[in-house]
Amino acid sequence: MKIPFTVEQFFDIFGTYNTAIWPAQVVAYMFGIIALGLALRENKLSSRIISGILALFWIWMGVFYHIGYFSVINPAARIFGLFYVLQGVLFLLIGTILGRLSLRFNYKPLPILGVCFILYAMVIYPLLGLAFGHSYPRVPLFGVAPCPTTIFTFGILLWATKSVPAYLLVIPFLWSIVGMSAALNLRVPQDYGLVVAGVLGTTLIMVQNRKAKRPV
Repeated sequence: MKIPFTVEQFFDIFGTYNTAIWPAQVVAYMFGIIALGLALRENKLSSRIISGILALFWIWMGVFYHIGYFSVINPAARIFGLFYVLQGVLFLLIGTILGRLSLRFNYKPLPILGVCFILYAMVIYPLLGLAFGHSYPRVPLFGVAPCPTTIFTFGILLWATKSVPAYLLVIPFLWSIVGMSAALNLRVPQDYGLVVAGVLGTTLIMVQNRKAKRPV
């Protein structure tokens, strides 16, 4: 499928966006680290706060990145933005307000895989970007850009100790498939990790839901 913008325009938008929102990138990393620390605590409030952090990330990206900036070169970004805001509202409603998500790290295989996804999103993803010649500010970054933040989201959801409502996976999974386009057409090879996180993460979470015998 032909994209309506060039590779240069794509990275130029990130340059403009990252410059305009600074130091939101630093704040995003702080929130990411807070989420990791909270996942070590065994109480419901921690899961509510982690869900709130995810909600903040998704709503921010929907409003500011997709609608505010990406839509300048891609009209479809307005639709992407609405879906991102919807995902954020779902995290806020289901995870923070209703408390239906239980997110806590343990040393079982799925949470350990979740850590791998999180480290990829926060550390390896930007390093790969540098290795592939993408220098700041013309780069997608964790917490404020869709692809690394979606990888992080799957990592967090792999820490769930109870069933994750299937509808919470739909938008992140669909965006992970969109990531294949970025990897192939926009010279963002680190987004192959998004495809892996989306397909593998969704599959494992759904299998875990079945094992828990708590259909949603």
